[in-house]
Amino acid sequence: QVQLVESGGGLVQAGGSLRLSCAASGRTFNMLGSGWFRQVAGKKREFVAAITWSSSPAYYADFVNGRFTISRDNAKNTMDLQMNSLEPEDTAVYYCAAGTVQGSSYDGDYTYWGQGTQVTVSS
Repeated sequence: QVQLVESGGGLVQAGGSLRLSCAASGRTFNMLGSGWFRQVAGKKREFVAAITWSSSPAYYADFVNGRFTISRDNAKNTMDLQMNSLEPEDTAVYYCAAGTVQGSSYDGDYTYWGQGTQVTVSS
């Protein structure tokens, strides 16, 4: 079993930055693919970024447009999402996820999910 806990969300002005972190417990995390998704209330959960167990390659949703960077540290069992140039449209609950499929943008490929962290971007 793998447990995931997100942190780092908060309120930021448009154009600002936030760094989300995901701490994983369980010995198998370093062999799993992992990713970030987000969800706005009343809307479907959407893919943000994914990274393979070896940290390369990484994949991003089109809307990221070079603003976000996903990374992981298998020695520390952590995964981060650095978000720059944030826009009000990035407001959502952000979830980290892990699963056996590497680099997937499909949420059904992920077995383990965190509880989510709120990101609010004010205009």
